[in-house]
Amino acid sequence: MLTTIQDLGRHGYQQYGVSVSGAMDTFAHRIANLLVGNDEQQATLEMTLIGPAILFEEDTFISICGADLSPTIDNEPLPLWRPIFVRKGSKLSFGFCKNGCRSYLAIAGGIHVAKVMGSRSTFLKARIGGIQGRAVQSGDQLSSYSPSPYITKLIERFTCMTMKNYLPLKWHIAYECIPHFNKKRIVFIMKGKHFSQFTRDSQEQLFTKPFTISMNSDRMSYRLKGTPLSLAAPKEYLSEPVTFGSIQVPTNGRPILLMADHQTTDNYPRIGEVASVDLPLIAQLKPGDVLSFQEISVQQAQRLLLEREAMIGALKQGIKLALKRAGN
Repeated sequence: MLTTIQDLGRHGYQQYGVSVSGAMDTFAHRIANLLVGNDEQQATLEMTLIGPAILFEEDTFISICGADLSPTIDNEPLPLWRPIFVRKGSKLSFGFCKNGCRSYLAIAGGIHVAKVMGSRSTFLKARIGGIQGRAVQSGDQLSSYSPSPYITKLIERFTCMTMKNYLPLKWHIAYECIPHFNKKRIVFIMKGKHFSQFTRDSQEQLFTKPFTISMNSDRMSYRLKGTPLSLAAPKEYLSEPVTFGSIQVPTNGRPILLMADHQTTDNYPRIGEVASVDLPLIAQLKPGDVLSFQEISVQQAQRLLLEREAMIGALKQGIKLALKRAGN
Protein backbone atom coordinates (compact mmCIF):
# COMPACT_ATOMS: atom_id res chain seq x y z
CA MET A 1 0.00 0.00 0.00
CA LEU A 2 2.75 2.45 0.99
CA THR A 3 6.38 1.51 1.52
CA THR A 4 8.98 4.24 1.99
CA ILE A 5 12.60 4.52 3.09
CA GLN A 6 12.86 6.23 6.48
CA ASP A 7 15.43 6.98 9.16
CA LEU A 8 15.16 9.06 12.34
CA GLY A 9 14.34 12.25 10.47
CA ARG A 10 15.62 15.46 8.96
CA HIS A 11 16.42 17.64 11.97
CA GLY A 12 17.39 21.31 11.98
CA TYR A 13 15.41 22.50 8.95
CA GLN A 14 11.93 23.31 10.28
CA GLN A 15 12.88 26.99 10.37
CA TYR A 16 13.09 26.75 6.57
CA GLY A 17 9.72 25.01 6.26
CA VAL A 18 11.12 21.46 5.91
CA SER A 19 9.41 18.80 8.03
CA VAL A 20 11.45 16.42 10.19
CA SER A 21 9.63 13.44 8.63
CA GLY A 22 11.33 10.10 9.44
CA ALA A 23 9.94 6.86 10.83
CA MET A 24 6.46 7.12 12.30
CA ASP A 25 7.27 4.45 14.92
CA THR A 26 10.80 5.35 15.97
CA PHE A 27 10.90 2.58 18.60
CA ALA A 28 10.29 -0.22 16.09
CA HIS A 29 12.69 1.43 13.62
CA ARG A 30 15.49 1.72 16.18
CA ILE A 31 15.15 -1.82 17.52
CA ALA A 32 15.00 -3.28 13.99
CA ASN A 33 18.33 -1.60 13.20
CA LEU A 34 19.97 -2.72 16.43
CA LEU A 35 18.95 -6.34 15.80
CA VAL A 36 21.05 -6.46 12.61
CA GLY A 37 24.03 -4.57 14.03
CA ASN A 38 23.17 -1.20 12.50
CA ASP A 39 23.33 2.24 13.98
CA GLU A 40 19.84 3.40 14.99
CA GLN A 41 19.95 6.18 12.40
CA GLN A 42 20.34 3.83 9.41
CA ALA A 43 17.47 3.73 6.91
CA THR A 44 14.81 1.02 7.05
CA LEU A 45 11.75 0.21 4.96
CA GLU A 46 8.55 1.49 6.57
CA MET A 47 5.63 -0.63 5.31
CA THR A 48 2.03 0.43 5.89
CA LEU A 49 -0.77 -2.16 6.29
CA ILE A 50 0.35 -4.24 3.28
CA GLY A 51 4.01 -5.05 2.65
CA PRO A 52 5.82 -5.62 -0.66
CA ALA A 53 7.48 -8.76 -2.05
CA ILE A 54 11.27 -8.56 -1.79
CA LEU A 55 13.83 -10.77 -3.55
CA PHE A 56 17.26 -10.94 -1.88
CA GLU A 57 20.24 -11.03 -4.22
CA GLU A 58 22.85 -11.74 -1.53
CA ASP A 59 23.10 -13.44 1.85
CA THR A 60 22.28 -11.06 4.68
CA PHE A 61 20.59 -10.56 8.02
CA ILE A 62 17.24 -8.83 8.42
CA SER A 63 14.83 -8.00 11.21
CA ILE A 64 11.17 -7.00 11.14
CA CYS A 65 9.69 -4.95 13.99
CA GLY A 66 6.43 -3.13 14.63
CA ALA A 67 3.11 -4.24 13.15
CA ASP A 68 2.56 -7.88 12.23
CA LEU A 69 1.97 -7.90 8.47
CA SER A 70 2.23 -11.69 8.27
CA PRO A 71 5.78 -11.92 6.80
CA THR A 72 6.77 -15.22 5.16
CA ILE A 73 9.62 -16.86 3.27
CA ASP A 74 8.83 -20.07 1.37
CA ASN A 75 5.27 -19.76 2.72
CA GLU A 76 6.62 -20.19 6.26
CA PRO A 77 5.86 -17.42 8.78
CA LEU A 78 8.77 -15.32 10.02
CA PRO A 79 9.10 -14.22 13.65
CA LEU A 80 9.20 -10.53 14.54
CA TRP A 81 11.63 -8.70 16.84
CA ARG A 82 14.64 -10.98 16.20
CA PRO A 83 17.56 -11.26 13.73
CA ILE A 84 16.96 -13.57 10.74
CA PHE A 85 19.57 -14.93 8.34
CA VAL A 86 18.29 -14.76 4.75
CA ARG A 87 19.99 -16.59 1.89
CA LYS A 88 20.49 -15.23 -1.62
CA GLY A 89 17.47 -16.02 -3.83
CA SER A 90 14.96 -15.95 -0.96
CA LYS A 91 11.71 -14.08 -1.44
CA LEU A 92 10.16 -12.22 1.47
CA SER A 93 6.39 -11.67 1.20
CA PHE A 94 3.73 -10.14 3.40
CA GLY A 95 0.07 -11.05 3.94
CA PHE A 96 -2.74 -9.38 5.86
CA CYS A 97 -2.21 -7.03 8.81
CA LYS A 98 -2.78 -8.94 12.07
CA ASN A 99 -2.17 -5.98 14.36
CA GLY A 100 -0.71 -2.50 14.30
CA CYS A 101 -0.29 -0.45 11.13
CA ARG A 102 3.39 0.01 10.26
CA SER A 103 6.17 -2.55 10.07
CA TYR A 104 9.91 -1.86 9.75
CA LEU A 105 12.37 -3.98 7.78
CA ALA A 106 16.04 -3.46 8.61
CA ILE A 107 18.82 -4.87 6.43
CA ALA A 108 22.33 -5.51 7.79
CA GLY A 109 24.38 -2.42 6.91
CA GLY A 110 21.35 -0.21 6.29
CA ILE A 111 19.72 0.81 3.01
CA HIS A 112 22.09 2.68 0.69
CA VAL A 113 20.50 5.92 -0.53
CA ALA A 114 21.85 9.45 -0.65
CA LYS A 115 21.25 11.85 2.23
CA VAL A 116 19.24 15.00 1.61
CA MET A 117 19.72 17.66 4.29
CA GLY A 118 21.38 15.09 6.53
CA SER A 119 18.69 12.42 6.24
CA ARG A 120 17.71 9.48 4.02
CA SER A 121 14.03 9.81 4.99
CA THR A 122 11.44 10.05 2.25
CA PHE A 123 9.33 13.21 2.52
CA LEU A 124 6.60 12.58 -0.03
CA LYS A 125 5.08 16.07 0.01
CA ALA A 126 8.38 17.72 -0.96
CA ARG A 127 9.60 14.76 -3.07
CA ILE A 128 12.97 14.54 -1.33
CA GLY A 129 14.94 11.70 0.24
CA GLY A 130 14.63 7.95 -0.22
CA ILE A 131 14.26 7.00 -3.89
CA GLN A 132 13.77 10.32 -5.69
CA GLY A 133 11.37 11.42 -2.97
CA ARG A 134 8.76 8.78 -3.80
CA ALA A 135 7.39 5.56 -2.37
CA VAL A 136 9.07 2.25 -3.25
CA GLN A 137 7.70 0.79 -6.48
CA SER A 138 7.69 -2.60 -8.17
CA GLY A 139 11.04 -3.25 -9.84
CA ASP A 140 13.09 -0.97 -7.57
CA GLN A 141 16.56 -2.29 -6.73
CA LEU A 142 17.97 -1.37 -3.34
CA SER A 143 21.52 -1.86 -2.13
CA SER A 144 22.90 -1.84 1.40
CA TYR A 145 26.04 -0.55 3.08
CA SER A 146 28.60 -3.04 4.38
CA PRO A 147 27.42 -4.74 7.60
CA SER A 148 29.33 -4.32 10.84
CA PRO A 149 32.36 -6.64 11.21
CA TYR A 150 30.63 -9.02 13.64
CA ILE A 151 27.54 -9.25 11.42
CA THR A 152 29.76 -9.96 8.42
CA LYS A 153 31.32 -12.80 10.40
CA LEU A 154 27.86 -14.04 11.36
CA ILE A 155 26.69 -14.03 7.72
CA GLU A 156 29.76 -16.07 6.68
CA ARG A 157 29.10 -18.57 9.45
CA PHE A 158 25.41 -19.04 8.64
CA THR A 159 26.13 -19.30 4.90
CA CYS A 160 28.24 -22.38 5.65
CA MET A 161 26.17 -23.97 8.41
CA THR A 162 22.68 -24.04 6.82
CA MET A 163 21.12 -24.69 3.43
CA LYS A 164 17.77 -23.23 4.47
CA ASN A 165 16.57 -20.04 2.77
CA TYR A 166 16.29 -18.41 6.17
CA LEU A 167 17.17 -19.10 9.79
CA PRO A 168 16.10 -16.94 12.76
CA LEU A 169 18.46 -16.66 15.70
CA LYS A 170 17.17 -18.43 18.80
CA TRP A 171 16.91 -15.32 20.96
CA HIS A 172 14.58 -12.31 20.58
CA ILE A 173 13.50 -9.10 22.30
CA ALA A 174 11.88 -9.82 25.68
CA TYR A 175 8.08 -9.98 25.58
CA GLU A 176 7.67 -7.21 28.16
CA CYS A 177 9.73 -4.81 26.01
CA ILE A 178 7.57 -5.29 22.91
CA PRO A 179 4.57 -2.94 22.41
CA HIS A 180 1.27 -4.77 22.06
CA PHE A 181 -1.32 -3.01 19.90
CA ASN A 182 -4.98 -3.02 20.91
CA LYS A 183 -7.91 -1.56 19.03
CA LYS A 184 -8.67 0.83 21.88
CA ARG A 185 -5.75 2.81 23.24
CA ILE A 186 -5.17 5.39 25.96
CA VAL A 187 -2.69 8.04 24.85
CA PHE A 188 -0.91 10.32 27.32
CA ILE A 189 -1.11 14.00 26.45
CA MET A 190 -0.24 17.32 28.05
CA LYS A 191 -2.47 20.38 27.92
CA GLY A 192 -1.70 22.46 24.86
CA LYS A 193 -0.89 26.16 24.75
CA HIS A 194 -4.53 27.11 24.03
CA PHE A 195 -6.25 24.53 26.27
CA SER A 196 -7.64 27.20 28.64
CA GLN A 197 -9.33 29.02 25.72
CA PHE A 198 -11.70 26.09 24.99
CA THR A 199 -15.08 25.71 26.66
CA ARG A 200 -15.23 23.76 29.91
CA ASP A 201 -17.27 21.07 28.16
CA SER A 202 -14.62 20.70 25.46
CA GLN A 203 -11.86 20.48 28.06
CA GLU A 204 -13.72 17.67 29.82
CA GLN A 205 -14.65 15.86 26.60
CA LEU A 206 -11.02 15.79 25.51
CA PHE A 207 -10.24 13.49 28.44
CA THR A 208 -13.54 11.62 28.78
CA LYS A 209 -14.76 10.93 25.23
CA PRO A 210 -13.19 8.48 22.74
CA PHE A 211 -12.07 9.53 19.27
CA THR A 212 -11.92 7.43 16.11
CA ILE A 213 -9.23 7.78 13.45
CA SER A 214 -10.91 8.67 10.17
CA MET A 215 -10.10 7.32 6.71
CA ASN A 216 -8.74 10.76 5.84
CA SER A 217 -5.48 10.13 7.71
CA ASP A 218 -1.87 9.74 6.55
CA ARG A 219 1.75 10.35 7.53
CA MET A 220 1.00 14.07 7.81
CA SER A 221 -1.97 13.93 10.20
CA TYR A 222 -4.74 11.82 11.71
CA ARG A 223 -8.23 13.31 11.45
CA LEU A 224 -10.22 12.36 14.56
CA LYS A 225 -13.96 11.74 14.66
CA GLY A 226 -15.85 12.30 17.89
CA THR A 227 -17.58 14.99 19.92
CA PRO A 228 -16.64 18.37 18.36
CA LEU A 229 -14.49 20.67 20.49
CA SER A 230 -14.96 24.43 20.50
CA LEU A 231 -13.34 27.62 21.73
CA ALA A 232 -15.07 29.65 24.44
CA ALA A 233 -14.98 32.63 22.07
CA PRO A 234 -14.02 32.97 18.38
CA LYS A 235 -10.42 34.03 17.95
CA GLU A 236 -7.86 34.43 15.18
CA TYR A 237 -4.40 32.97 15.82
CA LEU A 238 -1.04 33.78 14.29
CA SER A 239 0.89 30.92 12.73
CA GLU A 240 3.16 29.21 15.25
CA PRO A 241 5.51 26.19 15.20
CA VAL A 242 3.88 22.77 15.58
CA THR A 243 5.40 19.35 16.15
CA PHE A 244 4.77 15.61 15.87
CA GLY A 245 1.97 14.97 18.37
CA SER A 246 0.38 18.44 18.39
CA ILE A 247 -3.43 18.24 18.61
CA GLN A 248 -5.05 21.07 16.67
CA VAL A 249 -8.72 22.00 16.52
CA PRO A 250 -9.93 23.66 13.30
CA THR A 251 -13.19 25.59 13.04
CA ASN A 252 -15.26 22.42 12.49
CA GLY A 253 -14.28 21.24 15.99
CA ARG A 254 -12.81 17.90 14.86
CA PRO A 255 -9.26 17.47 16.23
CA ILE A 256 -6.27 16.92 13.97
CA LEU A 257 -3.37 14.93 15.40
CA LEU A 258 -0.14 15.90 13.62
CA MET A 259 2.19 13.07 12.57
CA ALA A 260 5.76 12.73 11.26
CA ASP A 261 5.24 14.61 7.95
CA HIS A 262 3.38 17.51 9.61
CA GLN A 263 3.67 21.08 8.38
CA THR A 264 6.12 23.21 10.35
CA THR A 265 3.70 26.01 11.32
CA ASP A 266 -0.07 26.49 11.57
CA ASN A 267 -2.63 28.89 13.02
CA TYR A 268 -5.15 26.43 14.50
CA PRO A 269 -5.45 26.47 18.32
CA ARG A 270 -3.60 23.60 20.02
CA ILE A 271 -5.55 21.87 22.75
CA GLY A 272 -2.98 19.19 23.57
CA GLU A 273 0.44 17.66 22.90
CA VAL A 274 1.05 13.90 22.87
CA ALA A 275 3.80 12.75 25.24
CA SER A 276 6.86 11.68 23.23
CA VAL A 277 6.84 8.22 24.78
CA ASP A 278 3.44 7.51 23.14
CA LEU A 279 4.28 8.73 19.63
CA PRO A 280 5.32 5.23 18.48
CA LEU A 281 2.02 3.87 19.76
CA ILE A 282 -0.17 6.31 17.85
CA ALA A 283 1.92 5.57 14.75
CA GLN A 284 0.57 1.99 14.95
CA LEU A 285 -3.08 3.09 14.97
CA LYS A 286 -4.98 2.86 11.70
CA PRO A 287 -8.29 4.21 10.34
CA GLY A 288 -11.17 2.89 12.40
CA ASP A 289 -9.11 2.46 15.58
CA VAL A 290 -10.34 4.20 18.72
CA LEU A 291 -8.18 6.17 21.15
CA SER A 292 -8.75 8.09 24.35
CA PHE A 293 -6.61 10.82 25.87
CA GLN A 294 -5.33 10.89 29.44
CA GLU A 295 -3.71 13.96 30.96
CA ILE A 296 -0.10 13.76 32.07
CA SER A 297 2.27 16.41 33.41
CA VAL A 298 5.45 17.46 31.62
CA GLN A 299 7.48 15.98 34.49
CA GLN A 300 5.68 12.62 34.21
CA ALA A 301 6.14 12.61 30.43
CA GLN A 302 9.87 13.29 30.83
CA ARG A 303 10.22 10.49 33.39
CA LEU A 304 8.45 7.98 31.13
CA LEU A 305 10.65 8.98 28.18
CA LEU A 306 13.82 8.61 30.27
CA GLU A 307 12.66 5.14 31.35
CA ARG A 308 12.03 4.20 27.71
CA GLU A 309 15.47 5.45 26.67
CA ALA A 310 17.10 3.54 29.54
CA MET A 311 15.36 0.37 28.36
CA ILE A 312 16.53 0.94 24.77
CA GLY A 313 20.07 1.52 26.05
CA ALA A 314 19.98 -1.79 27.92
CA LEU A 315 18.58 -3.57 24.85
CA LYS A 316 21.31 -2.05 22.71
CA GLN A 317 24.06 -3.45 24.92
CA GLY A 318 22.37 -6.85 25.22
CA ILE A 319 21.76 -7.18 21.47
CA LYS A 320 25.33 -6.24 20.60
CA LEU A 321 26.71 -8.80 23.03
CA ALA A 322 24.34 -11.54 21.79
CA LEU A 323 25.26 -10.89 18.14
CA LYS A 324 28.98 -11.05 18.88
CA ARG A 325 28.53 -14.31 20.77
CA ALA A 326 26.50 -15.80 17.91
CA GLY A 327 29.36 -15.09 15.52
CA ASN A 328 31.96 -16.90 17.63
